[in-house]
Amino acid sequence: MTHVLVVDDSPVIRKVARRIFEKMQLEVSEAVDGQAALDSCTARMPDLILLDWNMPVLDGFGFLRELRRLPTGGEPKVVLCTTENDVAHMARARHAGANAFLMKPFDQAVVQAKCSDLGVI
Repeated sequence: MTHVLVVDDSPVIRKVARRIFEKMQLEVSEAVDGQAALDSCTARMPDLILLDWNMPVLDGFGFLRELRRLPTGGEPKVVLCTTENDVAHMARARHAGANAFLMKPFDQAVVQAKCSDLGVI
């Protein structure tokens, strides 16, 4: 079963994302910030990571940089979930290893299409 890690400091976003992924029959785990996500990835690498950019402790960019340094950190597809659509911001995320972007707010149709585009489902 495909395993998705939802990383966001907002409990509402995590809850919405969890419901969407569970309706898609995917296994879901959650992390409240980049450091908790890194710890989770060290224990078990997910297939897909839905990643918020702005978080306390370790932000999305810092997490992504550290993730890609792990031995199997290049494997998961990472979708950066953000409210910002600045080109420089997106270029920095691509350079750090983001595979795709998703604008907040999102719904099941958009998430499902993104997952399909990435070959995760």
